Amino acid sequence: MKLIKAYIRHRKTEEVYNALKQAGFCCMTLVECEGTGQYSDHEKEHVSEKYPFADAYLVIKLEILVADEHVKSVVKIIRENGRTGYRGDGLVAISPVEEVYKIRNDESGILAI
Repeated sequence: MKLIKAYIRHRKTEEVYNALKQAGFCCMTLVECEGTGQYSDHEKEHVSEKYPFADAYLVIKLEILVADEHVKSVVKIIRENGRTGYRGDGLVAISPVEEVYKIRNDESGILAI
């Protein structure tokens, strides 16, 4: 299993979410956060009021657990639907997951996701 973390533009969240859901990937976490980096928003949308000194912008962190065989298709969906063509479109990070347990019924491994 892998944990995919994607940092995407706020305005692309619905498009990415809907594309993932349509492809059968229904379960994910979306977190609104602020980030810095080589982010260059040509429209200057969602500039941080909390961290204006850091040139921070509102971004969405999407996290999704998937079986190894689904990693490439999930990443492709995120990249295709999250892209605007401008600097700051975000990034995708993939990490291995050793174990997963469902709290409700003690299912583990791939059955838990």
